[in-house]
Amino acid sequence: MTDAVIQGVGMTPFGRHPDRSVRSLAEEAVRAALADAGLQARDVGAVIFGNAVQGAMEGQFGIRGQIALRDMDFDAVPMINVENACASASTALNLAVMHVTSGACDVALAVGAEKMVHPDTARSMEAFEGSWERADREDAIARLTDLGKGMPVAEEMRAKETPHTVFMDVYSSFARFHMARFGTTERQMAAVASKNHAHSVENPLSQYRKPFTVDEVLAARLIAWPLTLPMCSPISDGAAAAVVVSARKARELGLGRAVKVRAIRLGNGGRRAPDDLERHISRRTARAAYEAAGLGPEDVDVAECHDATAFGEIQQTELLGFCAIGDGGPLAESGATWLGGRIPFNPSGGLESRGHPIGATGLAQIHELVAQLRGEAGPRQVEGARIALAENGGGLMGVEEAAVSIALLEKA
Repeated sequence: MTDAVIQGVGMTPFGRHPDRSVRSLAEEAVRAALADAGLQARDVGAVIFGNAVQGAMEGQFGIRGQIALRDMDFDAVPMINVENACASASTALNLAVMHVTSGACDVALAVGAEKMVHPDTARSMEAFEGSWERADREDAIARLTDLGKGMPVAEEMRAKETPHTVFMDVYSSFARFHMARFGTTERQMAAVASKNHAHSVENPLSQYRKPFTVDEVLAARLIAWPLTLPMCSPISDGAAAAVVVSARKARELGLGRAVKVRAIRLGNGGRRAPDDLERHISRRTARAAYEAAGLGPEDVDVAECHDATAFGEIQQTELLGFCAIGDGGPLAESGATWLGGRIPFNPSGGLESRGHPIGATGLAQIHELVAQLRGEAGPRQVEGARIALAENGGGLMGVEEAAVSIALLEKA
């Protein structure tokens, strides 16, 4: 077994790109990652391509990577297509790391690309339906309704809700469960959104770069109570990529800008009772990653987490061990997760503001954290960052994510 090193990263701007294809987005990210690594396509020994909804959006159900990258010089290398809902890109990275650490190749490329913006908004929203228990949809709705029953939605609030994807209803239920059990407030969620939108002002690749005060977040259009528009991730297009190399190859290329993968773990969820948060899939996968890396949350200098809504970040700060379960709301209000705080979360702006092309999100997190560990993040740089954590979740099973990836990275 050999160590895995991230040698290069690339990313397109996230946003609404009506005139671009999955192919053009993927090519841009891949070319940038290869150039960053000082390599060419012919140097790559395996390609893992993550995409979640091109089948639903365009009818391209198979060989997505081969088609997206057909104009690039990858010759006859293995090309693996990965679909794991919003965790597709991080799953691609997981497989790229496995290729390198097992000795299967010295250079592996992980790609995530997604085009979700469509002239028919209903199709964009329908694409999310494939990432939960569709055959048991009514049972899943009943479970979520039961989860949020301790904090019911007032009729006047329900009347103000505006069209949204099914996953906003999922996060609404998660949030209301947390509010009822721990006293989490709308204002604490707004504090997360305000912080992430402020961070994204300094990210030129972010979909949105507009700051919001906490009061402006609370006064914004209601999506699914208690979540307002700035608390929710948008529909996005974009791509990101990472070049993973062996330690030997990294030494050959020069270690100056390399980032070591201390650990990466992938877990699947859906097997716990709602109250059993110690067995939440993020909690269990994080523990496995910390143990493999020989690290704990106290060692982490910066984190990117899956804030598909502001509540998602509150929950993940708890599950990843940065505060006690139930204390994520007060942590957000304290300022500890801001740039300059004790544990900066989502300096990129997160899914809420950087954007969320779901098949690319996991590698967008890696793009940000590699920049942080290299000291190349500019105005959003976390001073002295040496250890970084990425958490990326996908889909729904039971009362939690169906897939969760946790990666721990270290400055070389």
